[in-house]
Amino acid sequence: ILRTLNSWFWWENIWMPINCTWADFVDRDGLVFPKPHQLYATIPYAFVLLIIRFFSERYVAIPLAKALGIKNVRRVKPQPNPVLESYFRECSRHPSQSEIQGLAKKCNCTVHLVEKWFRRRRNLEIPTVLRKFQEAFWRFSFYLTSSIVGFIFLYDKPWFYDIWQTWVGYPFQTLLPSQYWYYMAEIGFYWSLLFTLGIDNKRKASGGDFMAHVVHHLAAIGLMSGSWCGNYVRLGTLVIFVHDTADFWLEAAKMFNYARWEKTCNMLFIIFSIAFFITRIILFPFWILRATLYQPTYYSTTPVIAYFFFNGMLLILQGLHLYWGYLIFKILKRFVFLK
Repeated sequence: ILRTLNSWFWWENIWMPINCTWADFVDRDGLVFPKPHQLYATIPYAFVLLIIRFFSERYVAIPLAKALGIKNVRRVKPQPNPVLESYFRECSRHPSQSEIQGLAKKCNCTVHLVEKWFRRRRNLEIPTVLRKFQEAFWRFSFYLTSSIVGFIFLYDKPWFYDIWQTWVGYPFQTLLPSQYWYYMAEIGFYWSLLFTLGIDNKRKASGGDFMAHVVHHLAAIGLMSGSWCGNYVRLGTLVIFVHDTADFWLEAAKMFNYARWEKTCNMLFIIFSIAFFITRIILFPFWILRATLYQPTYYSTTPVIAYFFFNGMLLILQGLHLYWGYLIFKILKRFVFLK
């Protein structure tokens, strides 16, 4: 069964133009092609990024937070109590007065002690401002680095200025070392976010939020991995660059929000909003989507299945951009008119 599924998944008609086979993608004559098995390397790269994250949060984010006036608030842990812990996890975090009285009898203690236990236990679930600052700092650091490195990798490439160049010579376009590392780092980053979802404090508040992030990270990994296998690397690097260039402004705004630098936070959020609307509402549909939907028809009269899959995913992504843009616009409207 697995062998049959594997042969269906790697059927040439799914991935590449007519009259092309996987045998054509063997490195030759100076041409180097992306290979699906290289994606396995993104897992160890994710663990390398987790190590970098640990040291950057500990030795850079914490001193920076202290310099900005953020204090490390130590939460008092409640006394270990298996009965109350079980009730907290399985029944309710906010028991009613009658439920508290019943738990007090069950544990042979006062109502006041049970109330205090639940209050302290709920506080443990709320991430400290310092912890939220550390997480925002890590994402800010990665997105900023990715944006700078992405620009360095792309600024001298012809397809950065002329989007038609993404299809010239396709599918026999050589893989550049810069493209390899750009993809590996980006996919590894999303794997690392997936691995830490369970321990990142801000994800514990709601199960729906947790699942939304799982779906988002898996979709990002799937889209990048699929574009790697189909050698849509030129377009893939442009998609990554367009997304990362707005995200670090948002993370910077969050960091200054946690530090209560209100004016700086507001200014950074306005810059983020401008960057978001330029990259996601203008560049992405009129530059990227135009290249993926319209231009391939000039190079092939028989679109492959991957054409519909990737464009479907990118159109869903654009739908999310419009939804997020609407939310950002509402915040800006409230900010301008209601102060």
